[in-house]
Amino acid sequence: MTRRKIVAGNWKMNGSVESVVELVKGLNACDTLDVVVAPSFVYLPLVAQQLVDSSIKLAAQNASEYNSGPYTGEVSLSMLQDFSVSHVILGHSERRALFAETDTQVAKKVAATLAAGLTPILCVGETLEQREVGTTLAVCNAQVDAVLNEIGVELFEQVVVAYEPVWAIGTGKSATSEQAQEVHKGIRDNIATQSAEIAEKIAILYGGSVKASNSAELFAQPDIDGALVGGASLDAKEFNSIIESAK
Repeated sequence: MTRRKIVAGNWKMNGSVESVVELVKGLNACDTLDVVVAPSFVYLPLVAQQLVDSSIKLAAQNASEYNSGPYTGEVSLSMLQDFSVSHVILGHSERRALFAETDTQVAKKVAATLAAGLTPILCVGETLEQREVGTTLAVCNAQVDAVLNEIGVELFEQVVVAYEPVWAIGTGKSATSEQAQEVHKGIRDNIATQSAEIAEKIAILYGGSVKASNSAELFAQPDIDGALVGGASLDAKEFNSIIESAK
């Protein structure tokens, strides 16, 4: 089955008005795959304005599982809808490690995102210690299963999964294409235990020091359906090269 590829850029806590405007101006849209950018919350209105009439999609880097209320510092999904956000990155390892987000909380955020009509990009991945003791797939599948148990496999068809080995995020190290493919297939096989049909439809992205020099080799793997790009997405020329390699 041919799945439509997705190349998403997670800008994390980077940028200024000037740099964000310049970056968006330099990005190339593509009709044969989905290009997504995820700026910081404060730049969502600015980027949304720039993307009018563009096929590039807008993502938020997180969202609250609550609709409204006394949650200082949080951003609701209805607020994101006001700015044409279509995707939400959830469960990123930095959110899990630095802000103590649990599998249960991430699952509730995924459910709320789907209920709002937006597409969750569910991040899963293992630490270096977990890889070294051989629990990579167990960790990743437990993170996926938390969401499957919350929403059911039928709704899971609308989820994009991003496998991001924690040890490869921002380190300059990347899993080899073979290592990444092994985990992607393992995640797909796990979903297939509930529905083989849905497992074949789901896009599973790779993230973790993706750059122009390694993207083509990663995208050539049968179960890698694109990338969630970090640092390289802050450079328009580099990000465009990654997009080009996914065609």
